[in-house]
Amino acid sequence: MDIKQLYYFVTVSDQLSYSKAAQKLHISQPSLSNAIKNLEREVGSPLLERSTRKIELTDAGKVLYQKSVLLLSQMNILKKEMEEVKLTGSGELIIGMIESVRHWVPKVIREYQNRFPSIHIKLIEVLSRKAVIDSLRKYHTHFIITNQSICEEDIESLPLYEERLVLVMHRDHPLFRQESITFQELEREPFIISMEGFQTREDILQAFRLEQASPNIKFEIERFETALTLVRENLGIAIIPENYLFEPQDAAIVRKSIDSPALKRTVYLTYMKNRYLAPAVQSFLDDIQRNFAS
Repeated sequence: MDIKQLYYFVTVSDQLSYSKAAQKLHISQPSLSNAIKNLEREVGSPLLERSTRKIELTDAGKVLYQKSVLLLSQMNILKKEMEEVKLTGSGELIIGMIESVRHWVPKVIREYQNRFPSIHIKLIEVLSRKAVIDSLRKYHTHFIITNQSICEEDIESLPLYEERLVLVMHRDHPLFRQESITFQELEREPFIISMEGFQTREDILQAFRLEQASPNIKFEIERFETALTLVRENLGIAIIPENYLFEPQDAAIVRKSIDSPALKRTVYLTYMKNRYLAPAVQSFLDDIQRNFAS
């Protein structure tokens, strides 16, 4: 068996249709069918059961599918690494990031492009812990700037800095006129918080637990921009990273600090430990670390 045969088999298994798989692979359906039959003869067992209604994997097919997906993924990673060995002053750099780093990342990019003007840079948001791990392991990003606490053997996670979490509310909210606000007072308010799987959510809930309080969760969101939109309509209150408010905001939104050691989060630089990074990519990673060196 060869890589092409396995790729054909995985495509048919994903599509559960020879016609759709052939269309995706840009080959004829008879050619695809023959390739699968040849693979089955080589394996010595049927891989796909085809009825009048649908295609299903046999037990042997399920085993081969799982192994093939892993092998094809590793081959794709190997191909990318071999391409990056040649990358010195041109090519592509893909950076994953959270929203609150946008106030400093462009400054690093400006200095970097003075040295590598032909590098094409992609900036994409990678937010949840699972998304960070998947993105790094699948080589969708070279590295990620995140607040997710990642403890995995194959992932390096370097702390860069800490940022405060602050309370935001509508300017007409009664709590804004108070000099100090307690967590117990927040219990009565409709609360806007990140969805499960986000480190900021865990940080906020831990702050409430330390004060023996519990938020009245009304809205669960993925992006802080959505939280601010809800606050702007006076639909609830939220606790978000202070650096997200770095730019001038709508006058309807105001912030308040709450005295709590738990209302802060760490921002990390994460990347795969054993991944080869081309000199141009490694240079940007070094620039970030120097930017926050004490």
